[in-house]
Amino acid sequence: MAAELVGGALLSAFLQVTFDRLASPQVVQFFRGRKLDENLLSNLNIMLHSINALADDAEQKQFRNPHIKAWLFAVKDVVFDAEDLLKEIEYELTRCQVEAGSDPQTLTSKVSNFFNSTFTSFNKKIESEIREVLEKLEYLAKQKGALGLKEGIYSGDSSDFCFRFKFDKGNIPDTTRHFSFSFDDVEYFDDLGSLIDAKRLRSFHSITNDCSYDFNPCQFNILVHELFSKFKFLRVLSLNGYSQLSEVPNSVGDLKHLCSIDLSYTHIQKLPDSICLLYNLLIMKMNFCSFLEELPSNLHKLTKLNCLEFEHTNVRKMPMHFGELKNLQVLSTFCVDRDSKVINIKQLGGLNLHGRLSINEVQNIVNPLDALEANLKNQYLVELKLKWNLNHIPDDPRKEKKVLENLQPPKHLELLSIENYGGTQFPCWVFDNSLSKLVSLWLNDCKYCLCLPPFGLLSSLKNLEIGGLDGIVSIGAEFCGSNSSSFKSLEKLGFYNMKEWEEWECKTTSFPRLQNLSIYKCPKLKGLPEQLLYLKSLDINNCDKLVISVNNMFTSSLQLLSVILCPLVNIPMIHYDFLEAMEINSDCDSLTIFPLDFFPKLHLLQLSRCQNLRRVSQEEHAHNHLKVLRISECPQFESFPSEGLAAPWLQIISIRGAENLKLMPKHMQILLPSLTELEIIDCPKVEMFPDEGLPSNLKKMSLSSLKLIASLRDTLDANTCLESLIVEKLEVESFPGEVLLPRSLITLHILFCPNLKKLDYKSLCHISSLSYYGCPNLHQRK
Repeated sequence: MAAELVGGALLSAFLQVTFDRLASPQVVQFFRGRKLDENLLSNLNIMLHSINALADDAEQKQFRNPHIKAWLFAVKDVVFDAEDLLKEIEYELTRCQVEAGSDPQTLTSKVSNFFNSTFTSFNKKIESEIREVLEKLEYLAKQKGALGLKEGIYSGDSSDFCFRFKFDKGNIPDTTRHFSFSFDDVEYFDDLGSLIDAKRLRSFHSITNDCSYDFNPCQFNILVHELFSKFKFLRVLSLNGYSQLSEVPNSVGDLKHLCSIDLSYTHIQKLPDSICLLYNLLIMKMNFCSFLEELPSNLHKLTKLNCLEFEHTNVRKMPMHFGELKNLQVLSTFCVDRDSKVINIKQLGGLNLHGRLSINEVQNIVNPLDALEANLKNQYLVELKLKWNLNHIPDDPRKEKKVLENLQPPKHLELLSIENYGGTQFPCWVFDNSLSKLVSLWLNDCKYCLCLPPFGLLSSLKNLEIGGLDGIVSIGAEFCGSNSSSFKSLEKLGFYNMKEWEEWECKTTSFPRLQNLSIYKCPKLKGLPEQLLYLKSLDINNCDKLVISVNNMFTSSLQLLSVILCPLVNIPMIHYDFLEAMEINSDCDSLTIFPLDFFPKLHLLQLSRCQNLRRVSQEEHAHNHLKVLRISECPQFESFPSEGLAAPWLQIISIRGAENLKLMPKHMQILLPSLTELEIIDCPKVEMFPDEGLPSNLKKMSLSSLKLIASLRDTLDANTCLESLIVEKLEVESFPGEVLLPRSLITLHILFCPNLKKLDYKSLCHISSLSYYGCPNLHQRK
């Protein structure tokens, strides 16, 4: 675990922020409204400028003089105190305005009453603390002579002061302002004890999305409560990724200076109402909080809120008065309510939104004019997702189209996703010049659409995914549009779950840059256009009627080929000079011999359920690119090349379910020097390793034969690299029994051994990591 203290950033940068706050009308209004001593503001401004005049010289000399460095830290500490006071004033003013907004009295009247009410103690506190800050600044300014500081100009950088629990001793100094942590080194964690002196901590960051430290949830919640109680001056708080956090304590409302809070990837179910007292809050993030079901009802009181994100949560409803968040610029999600009188989508029209937005439950928009008033066309969005409910059954397709038409996004949109749309047609803005900057387009489960728009006219489109459009039977020239070159920028195209799609035709000039084509679960599709000449990746899966011959279409450019459950696809065994990855799964009955020499650039070869595959062949030359070879569920597979498999860069071999295979490749120790992983599962006739032994770099093995396991120790001989062994499906009651395992083993995994009852731990004493799964009769040692 490590913590970093930022103490060396340029002083002038800190001072500029304070100058801006001092000059703000709100602070001046506060002093005048409460009839406080305005000379205090003037004197503070003068004194800070005096310090600023010395800042550049001090920044330069701090590296040679530790006293000047200490002086700089002291100055920054006082500047932070001044900033805290100014933030506290801003907080009081905002709170006053929020409370005034909920009262029938006018804002001016309410603020006036507030200034004249019983806040004498707070006024005295502010004046007293400003005087204390002035005294400290005066003391520090007087030290310029002793330190030899002069007014001057220095432009440079200064190093940050860094503290690490792992190497440094004692508590973190009280000058700490910024703290980041992870639980990679949990032994150094001390429940915030090391931060006991850092009362004015400004930021508290987690730096992981995967908390591996095994906190008791109750303990973690107590820790968070302690965090909120101790560090009242926090500006930034991130507990991103700590799933043990299940509730946010009410004390979060005491963090009146907080500007940003990130609770993403936690298990919180709701937020306390007190979080709506954080009137300085600018950023609130709760992404991937899968248990979160509602937002605070008084969220509208956070009038400064600029960013609200809660993607991938169970929130289905926006809070009342949501439209009052006029400063909101980043909103991840908006949920349309069934009761349009409570929460209406037209409230978005009063916001100035940037970035990305997902609008959920679009079917709840009753009046299409409300969608028009959302004014998406004039927002500054770059990503927009429009989602109808999955179970939505439209009663009026024309209304559906009108709603979508009125949700027209801005012209600079780059990504558009439409899910479960119930109309039969798409509006014109989907394909005309309105979206000339569109890069990615996703259409999913728009089941009632009868035809596709001319997406080929979208000149910037690079990624197009279409899935679940059950009404599409044929895709033809209308898909490409009337331009001489359609889809001129498209690089990636995917069709998924198109149940009724049968025909696909396109113009000869279409798809000049298409590189990746994926087609999944299109059971009636009969063929592909012959114009797809420049494909680098072809992935087809579950297309029962698709008839193509790969060599006629793609041999000049194809680098990746995956064919799964497509019985009519023909892959002739000829030279494929560019192919780098190949997967064939099921129903390729014509494949009996796989000639490696025909695939000279192949890195990955995966052959599964090829019922007639008997062997892999290779001539005299070594294959200098193959790194991964997997053969599974090929019952007739019986042999490798007769003189051994020559693949000097091969790292992984996996053979599963080869019932007729008797021998592994010859001369593995010599011909496969890079092999690090070997898997032989459900190959009952393979009873021994090659006489020459196994490769010396082998580190991981998976075996399901007790005879192979028993021969390991002698086969490996002097090999000390084997570290991990996975054993599967052994028909034994005790393990390892008489079998002597290699001494180099560190990790042992035992899988799916239903008869296993006992482990001989004396024979496993050199194993540091032992695990088992699917062994119901094996009980842990007591």
